[in-house]
Amino acid sequence: MGKRRGTIALPAVQRTGHGGVEARHVRGRWTLPSFAFLASVSLVLVPVIDPTAAFAMIGEPMVVSAPGVVVEPSQTVTAGDAQLAVDRAQFGVTKLQVRAPAVGKPDPGTAKAIAYDMVLARGWDEAQYACLVSLWERESHWNVNAHNARSGAHGIPQALPGSKMASVAADWETNPATQITWGLGYIAGRYVNPCGAWTSSEQRGWY
Repeated sequence: MGKRRGTIALPAVQRTGHGGVEARHVRGRWTLPSFAFLASVSLVLVPVIDPTAAFAMIGEPMVVSAPGVVVEPSQTVTAGDAQLAVDRAQFGVTKLQVRAPAVGKPDPGTAKAIAYDMVLARGWDEAQYACLVSLWERESHWNVNAHNARSGAHGIPQALPGSKMASVAADWETNPATQITWGLGYIAGRYVNPCGAWTSSEQRGWY
């Protein structure tokens, strides 16, 4: 055999069943079509996507999307029986809140009726009132005299200790309006709104 003067890179070959030789490219069979598809999609999307969109979303309410989750225009997310509300918290932080089942308007003259008027007066809606109803139903069954002898929590909002409600009025032990006023102030300061407090109660068992 003669001396080789150089080497030449050839495509990979494979023998056929008839004794012939078939050249094969080392590159995967879908590489070129895939590249062409991605290039064409990129050309189409460039004028559509606003490159500043990511910056414009900073500080805006968060929208969550997942399989089986429906995002409604009111920023309410429904997943099965659970209902979540996208709500802006303090300092512009957005978080998910668990919504309670809807309730009707309360009977006049009841503690719930007092709370209903106070909730709306704060600018909260009936969905927030529903969260409050569920929250304090769990805490005290809306009993103005409810008292936890072990912890010292007292009243409808189960203030701990109950004497904290004296900051509203001296009749804090027996007056539902005093207790509710204190309870709503506590909720607004710590959880932003009743659904924020209800979310904490659902997650941790207390608020």
